[in-house]
Amino acid sequence: MKFGTKAVHAGVEPDPSTGAIMTPIYQTSTYVQESPAKHKGYAYARGANPTRNSLQKSIAALENGKFGICFSSGMGATDAVIKLLNPGDEVITSNDLYGGSYRMFKRVFEKYGIKFHFIDLTKTSNIEPVLNNKTKLLWLETPTNPLMNIVDIAACVDLVKGKNITVAVDNTFASPYLQNPLALGADIVMHSVTKYLGGHSDVIMGALVMNDEKLYQDLSFIMNSCGAVPGPQDSFLVLRGIKTLHLRMERHCFNGRKIAEYLKSHPKVGRVYWPGFADHPNHAIAKKQMKDFGGMLSFTLKDDNMEKATLLMERVELFSLAESLGGVESLINHPASMTHASIPKEERVKNGLVDSLIRLSIGVEDIEDLLQDLEQALGKV
Repeated sequence: MKFGTKAVHAGVEPDPSTGAIMTPIYQTSTYVQESPAKHKGYAYARGANPTRNSLQKSIAALENGKFGICFSSGMGATDAVIKLLNPGDEVITSNDLYGGSYRMFKRVFEKYGIKFHFIDLTKTSNIEPVLNNKTKLLWLETPTNPLMNIVDIAACVDLVKGKNITVAVDNTFASPYLQNPLALGADIVMHSVTKYLGGHSDVIMGALVMNDEKLYQDLSFIMNSCGAVPGPQDSFLVLRGIKTLHLRMERHCFNGRKIAEYLKSHPKVGRVYWPGFADHPNHAIAKKQMKDFGGMLSFTLKDDNMEKATLLMERVELFSLAESLGGVESLINHPASMTHASIPKEERVKNGLVDSLIRLSIGVEDIEDLLQDLEQALGKV
């Protein structure tokens, strides 16, 4: 089954009682049982809900995985993966990482005796010096947030093969439409469903997808025990959003390319971070493991002036200054004070995330209007 067909149909079946083509919203906290010895498979909605189950099947199908688990947020999903570990275990991850993940790793889990190595993962060879018998998790993010660095998923998997190390990939920026980490050998795929999967800026949710049944059982136990579960209304909204994922991603990619090319040629713009450029670091890997290059990009002004960057973000009209990404509307974001403010400045700057960096989430509006908005805003700085 092709991706667009899966987006419309996977995980969704007509309601057996009414024939409703859309999965009903099962707004219930508990389920009536016939007897203590015989029940219908549902007991309490923290553990399972029919609307959520349909969504989990849909997301798993999009990633070509066997099992899907939804959580109340992307951070809830990430939290569950780290809870697979024990004190003394070590994690290797990127030095260019979403600020919320960095904050969780450093300020929540380090105090429980889990050690995190933040390194440059654009070169797979950088992993070997920190690998040891305590390494239990390789947490990848590609493209990275916000510098759009590309990590070679298959090469990382090959490097740790046979070492009892779980490879998890945050696939939020790419979405299942552009990239499928399980097919490249990863053990777990994480999504902030809030972003492209939901696609309409009206839901907070996360998801994990995997093929290994024991991993699924372990993560399901953590989900049920710790309780970071989404409600049926949110699950319904994401099921609806997924039906147009392939259509939205096509426009995100088209608009993203046009804006990246426009910014790169603009005399006031310094550097543009977008993996579709031939001179982008690891462009060849992006081309190999992604279907297209997405609707996310970052850039700096030529003189790297924070005052002018602030003025630009205040002068745009169609782009909204806001957190998050992946919705149908275009957003402009200042990582240093918003999404990555929890990372110490010296760490941010060392890794290339300067204070004047601007991140764009390109929506699905008409490209001529988006380009005109950037043109008028850049003309005022």
